[in-house]
Amino acid sequence: MTEIEQLLTRVATEARNSRPWGWPSLPDPVDGAALARAETALGFAVPPLLAALYLRIGDGGFGPEYGLLPLLDSAPSGEPAVVAQYLANRESGRRDPDWPWPEGVLPISHWGCGMYACVDSRSPDAEVLLFEPNADEPDHAWYVDERSLADWLRAWLDGTGWYGDAGDGGDLQPWDDFAIRTGAARAS
Repeated sequence: MTEIEQLLTRVATEARNSRPWGWPSLPDPVDGAALARAETALGFAVPPLLAALYLRIGDGGFGPEYGLLPLLDSAPSGEPAVVAQYLANRESGRRDPDWPWPEGVLPISHWGCGMYACVDSRSPDAEVLLFEPNADEPDHAWYVDERSLADWLRAWLDGTGWYGDAGDGGDLQPWDDFAIRTGAARAS
């Protein structure tokens, strides 16, 4: 069994045994057609590990804090799905160029207060970013949570994430690619 298969097995076990706030039960996984519809709407492929979570474990409803958002349909709490939230964030960024949303960065989990865990679909390991919009400047609103989605899932399973009992959020590094990826570099 590969390391990723072992990780998916651990995630599936935890997903069956815990329920984030607002999720009465673990939703069924999505099928390949739903994933294809999501990727068509997004205009790019969902990273393989993220796709495996939705295809094999459930359509959201598991993971840290409020859990992963569903892929296409709204969550029981009324929170928009990944695709709808991404498209809304991109449109909002077009309307307000001072707060652009980077292309290919999928909001996958809501932390409350407008904060999201996001997966960078352009990074080789699906880097997980924290979007914290309560900052004064958009280029101070993005942090690297984990260098890969696999590491982010392990941190959740092991209870070592910044959001859990073991973390305090003080160790997150700014996401240096924000200005490059959004064209938001400001002249000095």
